[in-house]
Amino acid sequence: MRPVGVWRWSLWGLLLRLLCSPCLGSPTPSAAPEKRAGSQGLRFRLAGFPRKPFEGRVEIQRAGEWGTICDDDFTLQAAHVLCRELGFTEATGWTHSAKYGPGTGRIWLDNLSCSGTERSVTECASRGWGNSDCTHDEDAGVICKDERLPGFSDSNVIEVEHHLQVEEVRLRPAVGRGRRPLPVTEGLVEVRLPDGWSQVCDKGWTAHNSHVICGMLGFPSEKRVNVAFYRLFLTLLLSYPHRKLRKRAAKASARRSKPLGRPVTKLKAKPKTRMGRGPVKRQDFERILSLFELQSPLILSFQRLLARRQQHSFGLHGVACVGTEAHLSLCSLEFYRANDTTRCPGGAPAVVSCVPSPLYAASSGQKKQQSKPQGEARVRLKGGAHPGEGRVEVLKAGTWGTVCDRKWDLQAASVVCRELGFGSAREALSGARMGQGMGAIHLSEVRCSGQELSLWKCPHKNITAEDCSHSQDAGVRCNLPYTGVETKIRLTGGRSRHEGRVEVQTGGPGALRWGLICGDDWGTLEAMVACRQLGLGYANHGLQETWYWDSGNITEVVMSGVRCTGTELSLDQCAHHGTHVTCKRTGSRFTAGVICSETASDLLLHSALVQETAYIEDRPLHMLYCAAEENCLASSARSANWPYGHRRLLRFSSQIHNLGRADFRPKAGRHSWVWHECHGHYHSMDIFTHYDILTPNGTKVAEGHKASFCLEDTECQEDVSKRYECANFGEQGITVGCWDLYRHDIDCQWIDITDVKPGNYILQVVINPNFEVAESDFTNNAMKCNCKYDGHRIWVHNCHIGDAFSEEANRRFERYPGQTSNQVI
Repeated sequence: MRPVGVWRWSLWGLLLRLLCSPCLGSPTPSAAPEKRAGSQGLRFRLAGFPRKPFEGRVEIQRAGEWGTICDDDFTLQAAHVLCRELGFTEATGWTHSAKYGPGTGRIWLDNLSCSGTERSVTECASRGWGNSDCTHDEDAGVICKDERLPGFSDSNVIEVEHHLQVEEVRLRPAVGRGRRPLPVTEGLVEVRLPDGWSQVCDKGWTAHNSHVICGMLGFPSEKRVNVAFYRLFLTLLLSYPHRKLRKRAAKASARRSKPLGRPVTKLKAKPKTRMGRGPVKRQDFERILSLFELQSPLILSFQRLLARRQQHSFGLHGVACVGTEAHLSLCSLEFYRANDTTRCPGGAPAVVSCVPSPLYAASSGQKKQQSKPQGEARVRLKGGAHPGEGRVEVLKAGTWGTVCDRKWDLQAASVVCRELGFGSAREALSGARMGQGMGAIHLSEVRCSGQELSLWKCPHKNITAEDCSHSQDAGVRCNLPYTGVETKIRLTGGRSRHEGRVEVQTGGPGALRWGLICGDDWGTLEAMVACRQLGLGYANHGLQETWYWDSGNITEVVMSGVRCTGTELSLDQCAHHGTHVTCKRTGSRFTAGVICSETASDLLLHSALVQETAYIEDRPLHMLYCAAEENCLASSARSANWPYGHRRLLRFSSQIHNLGRADFRPKAGRHSWVWHECHGHYHSMDIFTHYDILTPNGTKVAEGHKASFCLEDTECQEDVSKRYECANFGEQGITVGCWDLYRHDIDCQWIDITDVKPGNYILQVVINPNFEVAESDFTNNAMKCNCKYDGHRIWVHNCHIGDAFSEEANRRFERYPGQTSNQVI
């Protein structure tokens, strides 16, 4: 089991960030957080984009108004003070010139000078509050160490009475056969308080409380649990002598093969009248045990559980939740005081049973739900580095669009998470933190109570183009069940924890061993799954040779033939060879490796521009020598009567945006780029884009391809500066928030349709078709258009990104089993 920690709230809502710990052990008790006199009335936060949770532009709220800090005279010492104000232990760096974007409002501090030992930023020297000669282009930022101060609490954090806080929650299984599979879905509720783990008294416990607990643990809903069963055995085993229990357990284990008695639901209430009134008689104990198939290890586990209960008893009671809370600390809670002699009189530990989504039910050994939701899903997440997080997109009138972040909060985010089969939301994201979408924005000012079954059931405002922009796209991070998949994989030999040779754990109980993965066919998609399983985000590279990463004494290859679609949660879910391992290249040097990253690029083609600029040109052959050298013409051009005649070309412009959270860079470095004298440019990728003409049944009748002739920032959004330019052997790439434009009049920006007969066709454009460069989302790399060609003219219409329409709309468009993205079905 792994506890579920507390989570950060959205920037516009309450910021719920309680104490968290990576381990299950009890933390060292700490005094209540001390209020800093110098910082009274001030609040601090990190903002900007792109950034991680522990870095960003520093913003201070004073007198109810948020403002920034100028970078003049800013130093690492000032960053230390500010990071401590934000609840982190120290700073690891700072930034200048509005690296995380310019802020708004007042510039509260200028020429800030700190020694680094101050307890508050108010103790540092400055020009005075609000006195500045800077602009927001000089806003300062900090990079803090991702480690919280013990006992940190300020006005941004939920504070609970008696200076006690529910730090984490977990389920302790009490009934089951042997070792239960993960995730744990049923058990006794345990909460982690500052002095350790405690149980919760079940007096007054409701289904609303269970709903909140299950949401924190990553489950969408709860189910009724047989409380009488748990109370019966807990009370029984407390009152029966442990010595006799062991003896009776041995006999029960020896008779395991005998037929069982009636189920517990047939048990009459007579034995229950003695519960809590003294020791249970031996004949009653044996009569109850005969109704269950109890094995010796299970009974002894009961014994250990109850021994722990006798030692520390309960720490929490009086839990009263409405059911819409995202965390238990938001419910009404009562904590037992240290001098309480009797706790939970007449009660028992609270027991909760959760219902996992089908995605996680399979891993827990439960039967997968047979009934599927009616119709296609109307909500999805895009662009997230981890499962259960991403930009929220909704389906309206057959088209996918985003949600504006106005009034976006945890209640609405939790509705989305539960609708998708996860738990409650641990963070409601605003400001396109998960990347910007493209196309329609369907919803704004969504106001959910938290009880709705779908985001579409929440009151909302239908948006117009002027109301919101994609820089305000809403996102979520959901609570997930703990499955333990990250313990079955590891990286070795790398310079950091984000890279190395991939090792996986195989074998059954008592025969577990670590081994390597064969590098044959290992690529970006497989590396994506490995990084996701490790919890390290995306894969920058999937490597087939790892001779430069020493794996120590691990030399055995235990997995081969791994082929993933890229959506799996672990490598076990990918197709691979069985117990027989087959490798074309033997030896530990030809094994799989990865380099992981928390961010990735995301390329998207502007489909409307293709539709607007498509036309036919009959180009003379004497003007196509360079194009022929670049292999940009159909194969029949080789037998043409050069330089006489012409080729018929379908021309169009393509504008490729990078809407991800990392720059798109060629896979190969400049040292391996190839110079082409004909057009005077370098090729930085073998194939950057595929252009195809398909028949309605999916047959390819014409094709074109484009290497990255010049991958650069043609234009950018207003607040983004260009970084890449091809001139003078410059760096190539596409910056986040910029786009690369290939005009229709550039060589090879066409498809040679000389041999295409009149008819109805589909124009398809696929970016990064060979997955050479990692992206956060490959499903949006394909664009399609309907085409009608009469032998003289061509009509291109209904252009759209491959996953922009609903499944039904796509079926109407295609009417054949072909490519819906850049993955061939």
